[in-house]
Amino acid sequence: MQENNLMNKANNPYANALDGLELNDPVSAFFDFCREREKIRLARESGDAYPWTDDIIFQKGRFLNVFREDDPGSKAILSFAKDLEEDLPMLIHALFFSRWCNKQKTLDTLSSDILLEPKDLLLTLKSFDSWCNLTAYPVEPIHWEGKQYSRLDAAVQLFSEIKESLAQIIIESKGNVIKATNSVNALFKMKNDFPIFMAIIDLAWFRPDIINPRSGVPTGIGAVAYLDRLQKYLELRNHQETCEKMIELQKKYWPEAKRSFQPIDIEYLSCECRKYYSYVNGTKLFEGKNLFNPVRL
Repeated sequence: MQENNLMNKANNPYANALDGLELNDPVSAFFDFCREREKIRLARESGDAYPWTDDIIFQKGRFLNVFREDDPGSKAILSFAKDLEEDLPMLIHALFFSRWCNKQKTLDTLSSDILLEPKDLLLTLKSFDSWCNLTAYPVEPIHWEGKQYSRLDAAVQLFSEIKESLAQIIIESKGNVIKATNSVNALFKMKNDFPIFMAIIDLAWFRPDIINPRSGVPTGIGAVAYLDRLQKYLELRNHQETCEKMIELQKKYWPEAKRSFQPIDIEYLSCECRKYYSYVNGTKLFEGKNLFNPVRL
């Protein structure tokens, strides 16, 4: 299977982040990261005092949780789209809106019912200083039937109008995340289709009969450098095979984990490992939005 990267590697700002880093066993390093990050989450949620770890990189840097469903942003999406499982077009509408917004505070404030009232939704979104997360990942204008829609117009207007069409496109992918992402973006014409991918993989939480949680996933630019290391070390042909092998190896390296990994988890955590080992390598600095500030807790 050919790789399906979400952006061309030539445009990947993280492509060289691990160059020169000696990492003799990236598989063990991957699971070491997972165990320590999960230990931090459990300590934090138990009310233990910061710093929750002796690891200076985890003390100073910002990282997502090991399991996507434990992150605040994911929790906001799960709550926003709850009880929509039986109405697939409406569920897809809610998930695409959520990923175009991608801001916990906004989603926590809204109910999915407001998606049915675009005028009210627009007024509500304009009342926020910023209704969407501008820094997490780029969300470009999209195209539909010859017309271009801004991020706001797509979120407020377009998704409401095309939710049935999106549902049919996704159904026709037969559970395959890569095929569904490519099919939607053939119409949207985004240079970076990461928001589409995230909306579609989120669907697996609610409707595994429509999107298979075990589906292979495309590789995001942040995960490439670490997945390349894993692929080479494991002597495999591509990132999809690498994800499957890492899922198998979880039984050996982390059998006590709260659940088994899926391909999306390996891709997502490879991005987090790339971040962690970039700090080790000195190609990432503790500054700006990368710097963890416990005062904000």
